[in-house]
Amino acid sequence: MPVHRPEPRERSGRSRRTRPSRRTVIAVLLTVLSLLVAYPATAQAAEDIPPRGSAHMGMGVVEHDGEGPLPPDSRAAQTEGVDVSSHQGNVNWASLWSSGVKWAYVKATEGTYYKNPYFAQQYNGSYNVGMIRGAYHFATPDTTSGAAQADYFVNNGGGWSRDGKTLPGALDIEWNPYGNQCFGKSQSAMVSWIWDFVNRYKTRTGRYPVIYTATSWWKTCTGNYAGFATNHPLWVARYNTTPGELPAGWGFYTMWQYTSSGPIVGDHNKFNGALDRVVALANG
Repeated sequence: MPVHRPEPRERSGRSRRTRPSRRTVIAVLLTVLSLLVAYPATAQAAEDIPPRGSAHMGMGVVEHDGEGPLPPDSRAAQTEGVDVSSHQGNVNWASLWSSGVKWAYVKATEGTYYKNPYFAQQYNGSYNVGMIRGAYHFATPDTTSGAAQADYFVNNGGGWSRDGKTLPGALDIEWNPYGNQCFGKSQSAMVSWIWDFVNRYKTRTGRYPVIYTATSWWKTCTGNYAGFATNHPLWVARYNTTPGELPAGWGFYTMWQYTSSGPIVGDHNKFNGALDRVVALANG
């Protein structure tokens, strides 16, 4: 008796899944890895990125360079100073003056999108107690040109006058708190951006700005470029007992930010000279 065999069922219309080849998987992994290396900020959680405008001098120094013990209290021929931003709010300048602080820098602007809301109280208040004071700009080279930011700075408090109490403006160029540490720029592009800023500032005010930076950032993001040292006073950031190695070209520092935890308020700094040298820098 013949055996009845059932007809085979037809396959459904869905196509059969195929696994990606090993070569394809490797190519995808290499692409992802290259993106993470080039843009480490893409791996940074959104909640870890501070709001625009909140940057201030030395924001990245502790994170990248660490923080050591404070320098000795008694240092010959150095003059104590502070730098402040909106983080300090309204500052008790009389108290700082009584503690021995004789000069100050106040954050005026950031990029072309932020003005310090406490600038007037801080800038005028330091002047009124007798301090020699100046303004600084936090650079964001990934947002607008150096010239545009120099104009914004000068137009919003960063100017200079020969009154013996106003220091030249300072360019704060350091780690980017909002993303890639070099703002996505190559070393040569960063140098060009800084030249764009300082040349515009010199045209607008007649003074070369102070350059504030940290040696490790300068090496990484400018290739340790030495060309600014001739005309631009150096303000170096290093939280330790000595300022350590300086960026290329500068044989000495003019100012040294040595701590972010001052005894009263703000970051504290040493001017490399007695008070008459601070006055000389103010006068140009």
